[in-house]
Amino acid sequence: MTDPNAIQPSELDQLPDRDPEETAEWQASLDAVAKAAGPHRAAYLMRRTLERAEGTGIALPKLLETDYVNTIPTSAEPSVPGDEEMERRITAWNRWNAAAMVTRGSKHGVGGHIATFASAAWLYETGFNHFFKGKEADGSGDQLYIQGHASPGIYARAFLDGRLTEQHLDNFRQEAGGNGLPSYPHPRRLPWLWEFPTVSMGLGPLSAIYQARFNRYLTNRGIKDVSASHVWAFLGDGEMDEPESTAALALASREGLDNLTFVINCNLQRLDGPVRANFKIVQELEAQFRGAGWNVVKTLWGTAWDELFALDTTGALVRRLREVPDAQVQTYQTRDAAYIRQDFFGKDPALVEMAKLLSDDKILECFHLSRGGHEARKVYAAYKAALEHKGAPTVILAQTVKGFTLGEGFASKNANHQMKKLTVDEFKAMRDLLELPIKDSDFVDGVVPYGHPGADSPEVRYLQERRAALGGPAPARRVHPVAPLPAPAEKAFASFDKGSGTQNVATTMAFVRLIKDLVRDKETGKRWVPIVPDEARTFGMESLFPSLGIYSPKGQTYEPVDRDQLMYYKEAENGQILNEGITEAGSMADFIAASTAYSTHGEAMIPFYIFYSMFGWQRTADQMWQLGDQLGRGFLIGATAGRTTLTGEGLQHADGHSPMIAATNPAALTYDPAFAYEVATIVKDGLRRMYGEAAPGEDPNVFYYLTVYNEPLPQPARPQGLGIDEGIVKGLYRFNTAESAGLSPVANAPRIQLLGSGTAIHWVLEAQKLLAQEWGVAADVWSATSWTELRRDALEADAALLRGEERVPYVRQALQGAEGPVLAVSDYMRQVPDQIAQWVEQDYSSLGADGFGLSDTREAARRHFGVDARSIVVAALAQLAKRGEVQATAVKEAREKYGL
Repeated sequence: MTDPNAIQPSELDQLPDRDPEETAEWQASLDAVAKAAGPHRAAYLMRRTLERAEGTGIALPKLLETDYVNTIPTSAEPSVPGDEEMERRITAWNRWNAAAMVTRGSKHGVGGHIATFASAAWLYETGFNHFFKGKEADGSGDQLYIQGHASPGIYARAFLDGRLTEQHLDNFRQEAGGNGLPSYPHPRRLPWLWEFPTVSMGLGPLSAIYQARFNRYLTNRGIKDVSASHVWAFLGDGEMDEPESTAALALASREGLDNLTFVINCNLQRLDGPVRANFKIVQELEAQFRGAGWNVVKTLWGTAWDELFALDTTGALVRRLREVPDAQVQTYQTRDAAYIRQDFFGKDPALVEMAKLLSDDKILECFHLSRGGHEARKVYAAYKAALEHKGAPTVILAQTVKGFTLGEGFASKNANHQMKKLTVDEFKAMRDLLELPIKDSDFVDGVVPYGHPGADSPEVRYLQERRAALGGPAPARRVHPVAPLPAPAEKAFASFDKGSGTQNVATTMAFVRLIKDLVRDKETGKRWVPIVPDEARTFGMESLFPSLGIYSPKGQTYEPVDRDQLMYYKEAENGQILNEGITEAGSMADFIAASTAYSTHGEAMIPFYIFYSMFGWQRTADQMWQLGDQLGRGFLIGATAGRTTLTGEGLQHADGHSPMIAATNPAALTYDPAFAYEVATIVKDGLRRMYGEAAPGEDPNVFYYLTVYNEPLPQPARPQGLGIDEGIVKGLYRFNTAESAGLSPVANAPRIQLLGSGTAIHWVLEAQKLLAQEWGVAADVWSATSWTELRRDALEADAALLRGEERVPYVRQALQGAEGPVLAVSDYMRQVPDQIAQWVEQDYSSLGADGFGLSDTREAARRHFGVDARSIVVAALAQLAKRGEVQATAVKEAREKYGL
């Protein structure tokens, strides 16, 4: 009978065998081992052979999983420099104060997380004592992405080194009164400590990869040598289920980012229970990262396990560890030695014999306490190996126990993520375990005390000396003294003032043309960072390819197919453009890294990220929030904006709401410019505010969202008159009146104010003519460059009134004295222009493109949504008829005339 597992001849056709006899001998040897020593021995030999082949560079498929043991055996571990006992005491104080802080805060109902730092303490402490470089180190120091739920432990360490006080700790999660500590890493709330917001799970890993990549970009472009900086991302095993967590693993390995290390705290638990109850998350992650080309270091078992592995002469222990699911490992953590003897060792005769040689205390030490992530020596070895590995990023899979040292009520319990406090008795037990000099009398009225050995104690001096040797405190955020960037030459902006004449130009093209001029600026041109998700040709940016180059760490190793063309596809090691492929999330991560370089590296960079407006905020709004939290600066450009400007694409491409989503972000300044000169004015003012001299009271830590349209239309010249620039920046100015437009309706004609934004202003201008020429109505046209900024100004005016200050909203000031009702029109849902309705004194109504988009011509789509010029005329007449200023029959007549 044919062996069904044997390789069939048809499978060998693509792989000719030059020596079938030798091949048969190898196969026979494998069969003989399996028969004589068992299939496990055969599998062991094959695994070791494959590892040997991989290590010597023989081209074979990678081995995606290794045994469930430590990658670095105890015999190969380097000694840990420094004073291990001192570091143990420091860690004990930090464990105590982290738990005390959350427990004391729980009395105010503010919550907090204890178990995460308890499991990860040594992962952080080993790094702080020996690896993480501070801001005074070479380059820019290291970048640390701290796991959000571990923040109490970081605060506890900052308390020990004197950067925080007891008052700060008592104000954990209580920020309103000042001196408070934010719940998680929030740079906007605690900007001297936190660099990176990480608690929105999955965004930390993604951002860390692109930060490491941007570090290489800065170095390769000659902006700043940050090759000594290392990016460390601390993650949870449950967090790795987020798609964003693993979305860019291939990028990191493809570009050889050996300046990046992921440290995944594998405590086998997520928020509600086991991460992989019936499987093994460590093995799954190892295969995923190895498959993506990462170096994987597993740090699973503590030194107490060495004796067990030494007794494992048959491999039975390693096999059993591979097959036990994670939820059962969690159960062993909470059960007695008898249960473990029966359930773990009792499954294999070889293990039964092994267990006879082990005391109950030894079994409990191994299964309850001894994990690789809880031993400084194991963690140190893993970190050192990560830094020494070249050519690929490293992930460290460190096994820990969630709630470690917090007592039996916490360790490995499914509910420990939601448990916010320990009892006094539990604290006393924890004190004894950690050997801390805290007396029973220190617990006054049942309140757990904070612990501190003293500002001049050996522990504090040691901690501060270690940090000084590594370049200063960490984590820390520092805005280096950076001189304001000089303003680009006025010529680049003024060239749009005269309009486009007879040429039709889309504002997308106007923006790209502006950028082409700005990147040529001798002072600031090199600081622009163009980011595009594989749509550069759609936006007319291909002319930037040969002049700026597309960044690639390998340069261009091929001859491009279009090399003989003027605008050929040019990649370069010092390329300026980041062309990310089809990934909005990756592009946003790029933007965040570039937009915060002023703080991370002391280098002001000017990123602009241009994208289909439908695929920006809708897909990556969480990252926009992260951007605002991280105090990023730059320009987001929503191209092909509006619901009706992109012909034929349909509802999935038709953006009718991005300004509304953007309005929810306090750091986003959202503009919908109608004309090229408005685009230039907004960009000019943005450069001044974010990179130049911000006016008193202006926050430079903002970013701009400009929507631009791809519809070629006439671009008018800048109107003459005072206050145009102010109106463009503040959100509203009068573009023309009926009279200045050359329209002369009869004396005392009914008058209406038409407000339009973006591409809609062109329909408004057409409606202005129809109203004058066919209905005898005088219409003034206003360009509403930002409905959102108008609303925010009005909200601030309302708040000022509550404080007893007299202040009139700008929108009311601008429209003061304007005759007739106001009709606002945009290519977005009516909710966008309706943001200002309550502050407009005149009768107010609006038109917009509500509902789903559709595929058709622009004209048909606008008629469908009722926002074309003739629909505007009917809506304007209806408003005037309501006021008795035109005959009611005019509305019916207009509908019939225009086929509405």
